[in-house]
Amino acid sequence: MNVLNKTAISLAISMVFLSACSTEEQKLTDNNVDLLITNGTVYTGENGQAQQLDVAICQQIICGLYPRGEHSIEAKKVIDAKDKIVSPGFIDPHTHSLAELLSKDKNHNLNYLTQGVTTVVNGNDGGGPVDITAMAKKLKTNGIGTNTALLVGHGSLREQVMGRAERFATPEELSEMSALLTTAMEAGGIGLSTGLYYVPGSYANTDEVITLAKISSHFGGIYDTHLRDESTFNIGFNAALDEAINIADKADIHLHLAHIKALGVDVWGQSKQAIDTITQAQQKGTSISADQYPWLASGTKLRSAVIPKWVMADSKNAFHQRLHQTDLSAKLAEEITENIRRRGGPDSLYITEFNDSSLVSLNLLQVSELKGLSVVDTAIWMVLQGDVRVASFNMSPEDVERFMVQPWVVTSSDGTNGHPRKYASFPQKYQKYVVDKKLLTIAEFINRSSSQTAKLLGLNERGLLKVGYKADVIVFDQQGFAPKANFSQWNNYSVGVEQVIVNGTLVIENEKFSGILAGKFIQ
Repeated sequence: MNVLNKTAISLAISMVFLSACSTEEQKLTDNNVDLLITNGTVYTGENGQAQQLDVAICQQIICGLYPRGEHSIEAKKVIDAKDKIVSPGFIDPHTHSLAELLSKDKNHNLNYLTQGVTTVVNGNDGGGPVDITAMAKKLKTNGIGTNTALLVGHGSLREQVMGRAERFATPEELSEMSALLTTAMEAGGIGLSTGLYYVPGSYANTDEVITLAKISSHFGGIYDTHLRDESTFNIGFNAALDEAINIADKADIHLHLAHIKALGVDVWGQSKQAIDTITQAQQKGTSISADQYPWLASGTKLRSAVIPKWVMADSKNAFHQRLHQTDLSAKLAEEITENIRRRGGPDSLYITEFNDSSLVSLNLLQVSELKGLSVVDTAIWMVLQGDVRVASFNMSPEDVERFMVQPWVVTSSDGTNGHPRKYASFPQKYQKYVVDKKLLTIAEFINRSSSQTAKLLGLNERGLLKVGYKADVIVFDQQGFAPKANFSQWNNYSVGVEQVIVNGTLVIENEKFSGILAGKFIQ
């Protein structure tokens, strides 16, 4: 093709483009714009710098991004975002918010909306529903405040097929799990999640997980995993990471590492080796990402933290019976003592949720002294009472920061009751690591809280301020965006997110919740 023909074609394309732009602006000026966000400092989620843009929203869609002062768009409602930051709504890839979303009084998910989170993922750690169709119907019928996507839990599949049996699956059982997973992925699951540290996932071998991960891969899903070990509880942190990479390679699937951490004094500093391992695997072609919450304390159930996995096999009655068996007491005491040590000792395990509220906020050592029991007997007594949640301060700041600056690490909460991460993870990361420590720029924080997360999860048309994308948008105060929750008051709402738009609907205006439930089940 000669230069003249090339020039003619280029001019023709330019004329078509200009005509389309003119037509589009004409459409937008015909009062079709529902919302126009003006005068804000805009981060689109894909750029490293702020832009001076006005954002137009038509129904549920972003329908225009215009350089300030270069348009004549009129809208039914205008939001003046002067001196504020406008960005995509944040996406949390690891929450435990399904109970709230299914409830009658907390289905607004306001603790996430006030952090700027417009989309949450559930079904992490191998849990969550197996029947995705039924769950999606419940969410739609109930109404939800945030968009919600669902992972399919390996532990849930296993428990439905073979209970809590402490053994490998038979070929027939694995076939049944595979069929259930296939149905769930067809119904909109975004991937397979495992909790290989937890019962019953911990009883599975690697081959079982590879078989199921291949099914997720077939449907374009991801493999999201709570590693078999983040410390020295069984195979060790680095061996568990090797197992996850092996699963991803054998299944040809994207690997997402849940709440990446080096948990406990035994593995402090091993973030360096883990990062090297992940980087080398990426260079060889393995697709890997991770999420992280910005706290030095983890949170889990007391039984998961300190009780040996073999004790929890089979039924609840069998589990409790083993805790009472005198012939097992010496073995139990030894293993529980060692597990407590791994987590920093009894004075590092704080009770965050228990049926006796007078013991909440005390550490395990204080409870044992109050009850006049040994630490081990106290732990067993509490577990026998029912669900007990603990926060354990078991991470080093150096490891947390080393992981945080990796370009493949995004933001999450892993939100659970009793831990401020459920109400404040995104503003905590912003204030501590963007504003104070300056480990990340504002653009990096926003991108790793929105567009990068959408991309790794395979959530199309979300996570960016881009024409044609779903209008999940937030406006927040650069100085005022801050956590208000802490370990003493874990359930205080965050502040500074002034406007929240979910699927084109303004659900928080001037930091006040409208009561509108605009979230959708997404897949």
